[in-house]
Amino acid sequence: MHIVEIVKDVFIQWGANWVLWLLFALSLVSLGIIIERWWVFRTKQDQVRELSGALEATLSTGDFPAAISKLRTRTSVGATVARAGLRLAPQGMTAAEKGMQSALAIERSTLENRLAFLGTLGNNAPFIGLFGTVIGVLLAFEALSKTQGAPSGTSQVASNAVMGSIAEALVATAVGIGVALPAVAAYNYFQRRIASILADAEALTNLVLAYVSARERNGGA
Repeated sequence: MHIVEIVKDVFIQWGANWVLWLLFALSLVSLGIIIERWWVFRTKQDQVRELSGALEATLSTGDFPAAISKLRTRTSVGATVARAGLRLAPQGMTAAEKGMQSALAIERSTLENRLAFLGTLGNNAPFIGLFGTVIGVLLAFEALSKTQGAPSGTSQVASNAVMGSIAEALVATAVGIGVALPAVAAYNYFQRRIASILADAEALTNLVLAYVSARERNGGA
C-alpha cells in the first residue's frame, strides 16, 4: 500500500477529535502557568521609590548592616539584588558589583521560567488547530467520495456527514486560535513585567554601588 494511503487511513480512523483534546490540555497547562507566573511576579516586584528611599536613609549614615536588615524580609528582585551587593560591600566595590550581577542573573532566570512554553504555544497552537482542520477536510472528502453512485435515499445522509466533517475542521481552527491568543497576551504581559522589574533592580544596583564607592573613597569608614 502506498504511504499516502496508509497515512490517510490513519487520519480517517483517528479523526480530528484528538487534536481538540490536545488543544484543551495545552490550554489548561497554559492557564496553570499563567496563574503560577502571576503569583511569582506579584512577589518579585516592589515599590522601588519607597524601597530606594528606605535604603538611602540608612546607607547615608554608613550603616550597611542596618540596610541589609531592612531588606531581609523582602522577596522582590530589587531587594534581593541590593542585599547581595550590601553583603559583599566590605570586600570592595568590584565584589559588590559582581555579587549583584550574579543575583540579578539568577532572578532573571526565575522570572523567565516557563515563559518559553507560553511563547511556543502562542506561536504553534494555530498550526495544531490547522492540523485538525486538514484532518477534518480529509474526512469530508472521504465522505464525499462515498456519495458517488450512492442511492438517492442515502445521498442526504452522506451530505450531512460531509458538512459535519467540514464543521469539525473549522472548530479545530477556531480552538487553536482561541488557545493561542491568551498565551500570546500573557507572554507579552510577563515580558513587559520583567523589563519593569529589572529596570527597578538596576536603579537599586546603582544606588548601592554609589554608596559603596563613597565608602571606599572615605577609607571604609
